[in-house]
Formats: sequence, structure tokens, C-alpha cells
Amino acid sequence: MVTKMEILINLVRKQRTVIAYLFFGVLTTAINIVSYGTACNVLGISNVISTCLAWVLSVLFAYVTNKIWVFDSKTIQLSVILPELASFFGARAFTGLLDLAIMYIGVDVLRGNNMLIKVGSNVIVVILNYILSKMVVFRKKVQK
Repeated sequence: MVTKMEILINLVRKQRTVIAYLFFGVLTTAINIVSYGTACNVLGISNVISTCLAWVLSVLFAYVTNKIWVFDSKTIQLSVILPELASFFGARAFTGLLDLAIMYIGVDVLRGNNMLIKVGSNVIVVILNYILSKMVVFRKKVQK
């Protein structure tokens, strides 16, 4: 007879990538929001520049955590890392521009609450980043 604990352990094993992505996604989002809030609301840096700064910091953190712990990409060969890094930053540039557009329109044009709009934007960005990372950046290569 299978116990509830065994079922839970099997579920966690099967969903390890999603669970790890959610965990590190929360941390990445926290870095993005805190660095944005500090730059914009504490240091008085403009909305657009603060959004860009937050993007750089969170993408650097996300690359390392996604590579090592989420998608289990342990390769350290330059021939693998460079294309992986380029596709990761390319995918994140797309969602970074989306975040920038949402922030610009929501805050600078519509005069919405910058922190609420930042949180909403991050929800959209995290979902898109997972899809792009899983399907493009860290996809498992089929052996020939």
C-alpha cells in the first residue's frame, strides 16, 4: 500500500523543476522589486532607469540559479555556456522590454502606483520567463 508521504515524495520528484523555478522565481522577483523600489523610491532614480537596473540585477541572479538548480545545466564548457547565456539574456531582454513597457505606461503615462504595477508586471514576466527558459534556453538536447 502506498502511503500519503510516498505519494507526496513522488509528486515533488516529478515537479522538481517547477518547484525550484517557483522558489528561485520568488527570490528573483524579490530582488527585482526591492532593487527597483530602492532605486526609484529611496534614491530618486527615474522609473525607467530603476526598471533597467532592477532587470540587470535580477537577470544575473536568475541565470545562475536557473542554470545550476532549476534546469540542472551543470556544463561549464565555454562552447555550451556562451550560446546558453546568449539565449538566456535574449529571452530575458524580451521580457525585460515588456516589463519596461508596462512600467512606463502604467507609471509614467497612466500615473499608477509604481510598486503595485511592478508586482503585476513581475507576475507576467515570471510566467513568460519560465516558458522561455524551459522551451528555449535550458531545453534538454536530444542525443544523436
